[in-house]
Amino acid sequence: MNIDGVKTGIVLDHIKAGKSMQIYELLGLDKINNCVAIIQNADSGKYGKKDIIKIDQIIDLDFDVLGYVDSNITVNIVKDGKLERKHHMELPQTLKNVVKCKNPRCITSVEQEIVHTFKLVDRENKVYRCIYCDAEHKVK
Repeated sequence: MNIDGVKTGIVLDHIKAGKSMQIYELLGLDKINNCVAIIQNADSGKYGKKDIIKIDQIIDLDFDVLGYVDSNITVNIVKDGKLERKHHMELPQTLKNVVKCKNPRCITSVEQEIVHTFKLVDRENKVYRCIYCDAEHKVK
């Protein structure tokens, strides 16, 4: 299968196989008016299989969302057919409105306008804690 390169836009590469649709939804890519290509289970020498998302436009991306979903993602910014910048993701220190606290006693369950905020407490095991109730959330 052949998918053309991006002339001007963004290529999200090295996405863990099967995670591209989650990223598509979290970034709201269904709301942009340009072409978005999702390639799933592409062969990768480094990871075996990977997903790729190509966006035919340069848009603002939430790097915290990308780092949370998969800290191995590479964000390539392409202009006029040439790689302009490359960003490597990592687990964000703080997550805001990316995941919701599952504790029914947490204030975020009662007060709908409160921002769901989690702090990274264990980078190695990918563990976050709610800043309001200290409930644990592990990255899957």
